[in-house]
Amino acid sequence: MNYITDILYWISTGLLVPVIVLLILLFCRALLLIGTFFGQYVAVRKTEALLKGEFDALSQDNLATLADRLPKSDKSLVVRYIRLMMDHRDSEAHLQKLLSDFDLAAAADLATSKTLAKMGPMLGLMGTLIPMGPALVGLSTGDIASMAYNMQVAFATTVVGLFSAAIGFITGQVKTRWYRHDSVNLQFLADLFGTLNIKD
Repeated sequence: MNYITDILYWISTGLLVPVIVLLILLFCRALLLIGTFFGQYVAVRKTEALLKGEFDALSQDNLATLADRLPKSDKSLVVRYIRLMMDHRDSEAHLQKLLSDFDLAAAADLATSKTLAKMGPMLGLMGTLIPMGPALVGLSTGDIASMAYNMQVAFATTVVGLFSAAIGFITGQVKTRWYRHDSVNLQFLADLFGTLNIKD
């Protein structure tokens, strides 16, 4: 039995360094996500204001000129798919495929946020529990310095993991709301094309 517990102890302590490395990578990725998210937020605010006015006034009479009224410099995902849908407005199959492709592209953009939100707490918990074993050993042997060091590692990994998870959760929630709103606009556009094709 002692051999089995010793093996488990070696395995768990051997995982500490990889867990810390992964937490550092997650932390760096979270910082990068904050920067890109801020730039995306500014762009989305401008695009949302533009599309709200366009879609509120959109009808079958001005539908054909929608792509011309959109700014050429706007490279956002929803504007790109609006242009693609305008190019394939006569094909119901192409429109449905573009709507599905948009959902896949949105899910791909959300993948980083979801990964941070899920992996942060898991790695943080592992980084907390692994040093607790040596810390308890240090406590039992009276090695206060070793115990304090291991407790410091445990707390640090918890904080880094939760920070990364918080960034992933917040950005994921906000981006999900953006893409749901864009998906509603694209579906409305596809419905208008369908009505127009039926009349033709």
